[in-house]
Amino acid sequence: MRNQIVAGNWKMNKTASETESLLDELSAKLPDTHASVIVAPTFVNLSTAQNSLQSSTIVVAAQNMHFAANGAYTGEISADMLLDIGVETVILGHSERRSLFGEDDALLAQKVKTALDKGMQIIFCFGEELEERKSGNHFDVVKSQLQNALFGLDAVAWPQIVLAYEPDWAIGTGETASPEQAQEMHAFIRSTITEAFSTEIAEQVSILYGGSVKPNNATDIFSKPDVDGGLIGGASLKAEDFVAIIKAI
Repeated sequence: MRNQIVAGNWKMNKTASETESLLDELSAKLPDTHASVIVAPTFVNLSTAQNSLQSSTIVVAAQNMHFAANGAYTGEISADMLLDIGVETVILGHSERRSLFGEDDALLAQKVKTALDKGMQIIFCFGEELEERKSGNHFDVVKSQLQNALFGLDAVAWPQIVLAYEPDWAIGTGETASPEQAQEMHAFIRSTITEAFSTEIAEQVSILYGGSVKPNNATDIFSKPDVDGGLIGGASLKAEDFVAIIKAI
């Protein structure tokens, strides 16, 4: 059975004190669940989150990392820096990293390789823009993003990878793919992995949906057979909403 996951990407939100407060509330309200629960605060609050969650099952993830071990990369964070504070999971390829900061498939392939070499767990994000969806190119775009960043890997790397399909047009817009659209794309992703690797790998990899998931639509989205959870943005910033989404899986 595939691992089901609910991950909260906090983006550039929450001070240190706000981080502690939200994590305390989330820990107190966390329901019994078979799903893995992940939170990704800002870089400056990762240690705070680690300390706050020492006795919790909630996993702390980073929102990004550089591919280099060290060097003249002002403002960047390395894998070793994350591992040194106990953070072993990293989100790579988020649509905002692609669209706002120009991260392309070649750069992300380097980041993926570094994270894998360091033994980290990766939540790899990808998805089409609105124009690509409207033109009917969304399947080709998604396949290309997967091929360019991940399909050069050895099969043994896949247990370290979680996929997160996030159509760019549904990120922070209030729009969301319908449960049927999400299922259609997730099934396509799984068939694409089957063709490139094997049915076994395709059936074992968890594929999350990201894009304006909220308490009122989470149950319908998570009910689809190829949707294994969600990468949650704005709704993860409120404990009540995030807990409701966790309960929906």
